[in-house]
Amino acid sequence: MDRFDAMRLFTRIVERRSFTLAAQDLGLPRSTVTEVVQQLEARLGVRLLQRTTRQVTPTLDGEAYHRRCLAIIADVEDAEAAFGDAVPRGLLRVDVHGTLARHFVLPALPAFLARYPELELHLSEGDRLVDLVREGIDCVLRVGDLQDSTMIARRVAVLEEVTCASPDYLARHGVPATPDDLADHRMIGFVSSATGSFFPLAFQVDGVMRRLTLPATLSVMGAETNVVAAKLGLGLIQVPRYHVEADLGAGSLVAVLEDFPSAPLPVSLLYPQSRQLSPRVRVFIDWLTQVFAGHAAERAAL
Repeated sequence: MDRFDAMRLFTRIVERRSFTLAAQDLGLPRSTVTEVVQQLEARLGVRLLQRTTRQVTPTLDGEAYHRRCLAIIADVEDAEAAFGDAVPRGLLRVDVHGTLARHFVLPALPAFLARYPELELHLSEGDRLVDLVREGIDCVLRVGDLQDSTMIARRVAVLEEVTCASPDYLARHGVPATPDDLADHRMIGFVSSATGSFFPLAFQVDGVMRRLTLPATLSVMGAETNVVAAKLGLGLIQVPRYHVEADLGAGSLVAVLEDFPSAPLPVSLLYPQSRQLSPRVRVFIDWLTQVFAGHAAERAAL
């Protein structure tokens, strides 16, 4: 293994905190990974990694070497990407919001993979906060306002939200004309994985955003479960319109309080600064931005 590939391997070990996981990511025998690290340490004359039964961590020298390796790898990848015949290749790990992925990402994915046949894409699904570097993830797709982060964020879309409920629920509780009419209503409590609290319903009233948390008989954490529960008449929900557009068209859900819209939800891609020059990440972000722009153009034309 040449020095550059050894650097790639070393950075993956540091990111994954594991010889075994790094070996799996790169398709190498674990014995090869161990041997390469031993050769690196012998050549540099320093100990780079501390091994325990639970994980592998860099020493102070290892951290310094890791930073230099990241800079060198980024420079090489950027130089290669500057040429027209450079082809993004290798494993790209992306963590996505599941509902968003099924509606926007997956339908367009065959064309993306056909365009970049040397890319291998691994999609994990969730809305939790992730340690991108530690978990070996290249970028994440998230909905909502972002917490302060050292990650680079690129907004790719904004989503219109709609408040809705089933016809049966509205027949029992009445159709609210303003947010003041919600005193006797119930909502389905959608739980934030970050805070453990319900997301409140939000309404713009006279230019001011008003947030209400109604009583909830049912609380859920899944976006699909949230919509199904609303269709069963268990309460009001506030969700991105794309998620319930078919249900609104079929009449199984009815939009309410449309004169008092919630703030649109931003959709962002986040990625570590250490990978901002990766050709794999770059082509994926550019492609996904185009996917969302295409959907926005289609809606504007309706």
